[in-house]
Amino acid sequence: MIRSDNAPTVVSVGENPTLLWGLSMGERTRRIARSADLPRDNWHARENGPVLLVNAAFAYDPCWLRELGRRPDTMLTLGGVPALAHVSDPVQAEKIRTAMLEGIDCEPLPLTILRYEDGPTVENKQLRKRETPFLIALNPQTVRPIERASYFGAYKGVTDVLTKYLWPEWALVITRIAARLNITPNMVTAVGAAFCLAATALFAFGHYWQGMAFGLVFMVLDTVDGKLARCTITSSWWGNVFDHGIDLIHPPFWWWFWATGLVYWGLALDPTTFWLTQIAIQGGYVVQRMIEGLFMRRHQMMHIHVWRRFDSWFRLITARRNPNMVILFVATLFGRPDIGIVAVAWWTVISLVVHCIQLLQAEIAVRRHGPIKSWLSGDAA
Repeated sequence: MIRSDNAPTVVSVGENPTLLWGLSMGERTRRIARSADLPRDNWHARENGPVLLVNAAFAYDPCWLRELGRRPDTMLTLGGVPALAHVSDPVQAEKIRTAMLEGIDCEPLPLTILRYEDGPTVENKQLRKRETPFLIALNPQTVRPIERASYFGAYKGVTDVLTKYLWPEWALVITRIAARLNITPNMVTAVGAAFCLAATALFAFGHYWQGMAFGLVFMVLDTVDGKLARCTITSSWWGNVFDHGIDLIHPPFWWWFWATGLVYWGLALDPTTFWLTQIAIQGGYVVQRMIEGLFMRRHQMMHIHVWRRFDSWFRLITARRNPNMVILFVATLFGRPDIGIVAVAWWTVISLVVHCIQLLQAEIAVRRHGPIKSWLSGDAA
């Protein structure tokens, strides 16, 4: 969020009859401004002061509004036409507004000009990536490619291997359908929670294939709810708590009931192996999460997975739910779900050791060189 006494007032300029994710550009801009904690207004009711003009002829990634909101006297253009501009001088604002309404180049002004064609990059700390966010002229012919750009723009740059590579296209189709039917992200989360509970019950009775099928639906919907919220700009405090709460709580239950369900396959673990496995998985899961939280507190809320390139790569396979499910799937494919849960325990311990080393290395780096920066920031030491 942008909080400042000099925060610009966001003004949507022009009208565009084409909708994106069911939203007009004016409404979309108002929602993005609200999420960035920026004041919203219209041109005629505007008081003197800095303004952030947004051209309704263009669809843009929300990152651009947040970025321009932090950069006074800066204008972003596409094909020479102003798309977003943060200005304080009312004369300059009027000239830029006129150029936006007429769809023409703006006369030279003493501003920092970001030409989209030059590929300016922005660090998105929330989604853990650095990229050139999308900016595209919005018309009926460009709606679908813009929705695609918007959807993939909402993807975290650093995540697990399944979320990144397996089901993005499936989730895009479901996200589009949900937006068309006015289904809210919290509705998607609720349906996903039902599938999560069903998978847990199926694991408990050794129905691993059915449980993994239900779990797959849940995992895809777990992607859809977040993308739907970001694409329709409907993220909320309760939605975040609801979604992330389920994500945080359910994995230990899956691993516990997977182990108890082995009895139905005649592959029950002996008591010693069962408890060692659960101590490794459950304890490792909790401690790994604690290390991630401690890293964020120690290093300006930076995620442990975005410090170095290795850390981002390791997030693809670290012992979280989705990579663990890959291990269990392969083991079950060979008829040995018991070996799968033991392998998950070993992988959890190995991942925990890696996290401990990452935390220690960060502390050493701070002592030697001062505060660390993410490699995604573009200026990491």
